[in-house]
Amino acid sequence: MSKVVIPRKAIYRLSLYYRILERLHQNRIETVSSDALAKAAGVKPTQLRKDLTYFGQFGTRGLGYKVKSLLTQLSSVLRTTRFQPVILVGAGNLGSALLRYDGFAKEGFEILAAFDLRPEGAKSGLAKQKVLPVSELKRFVIENGVKLAILAVPGVAAQEVTNQLVDAGIQAILNFSPLILQVPPNVVVNNVNLAIELENLSYFIT
Repeated sequence: MSKVVIPRKAIYRLSLYYRILERLHQNRIETVSSDALAKAAGVKPTQLRKDLTYFGQFGTRGLGYKVKSLLTQLSSVLRTTRFQPVILVGAGNLGSALLRYDGFAKEGFEILAAFDLRPEGAKSGLAKQKVLPVSELKRFVIENGVKLAILAVPGVAAQEVTNQLVDAGIQAILNFSPLILQVPPNVVVNNVNLAIELENLSYFIT
């Protein structure tokens, strides 16, 4: 039996649903309709139901979803029930800001260490993580079972560093560099290009 292929956009939307459900749970709301949850996420109810059916049957027709139950099930799907270890490569201005951001831990992600070509000149400031030389990257990834990396290096170095990450066993990369990375099929890359995002927003300014 072939494995169901789940669109990446569906996984992204699950994260949106999860955060909305977290807020509902914090406000002691016990049930939510598909219409209300879809509206809060900015999608159509049919899209919401389709996204959830990739992972099983949720909710009861006419009664909606039990917030706590759906939150627990999405936690399991998104693997938020335990900390996901992460490494960061590139401890310059952007990388150091990401290191100091405490929101990752609140969402279930722990940056164990940062790496830089020149760790002695890193701008990590008050960050608690060590900044190690890139030469130690593979050993650290293997010893700590890390599968997720944040890439915050200049474009000229991005592909070379990516090759090292893949060789070390990294399976998913959050890419802040301006380069479109070339990776094997088993590695997933999400690109965060701040300039493109601003350019997109500027189109709507009158």
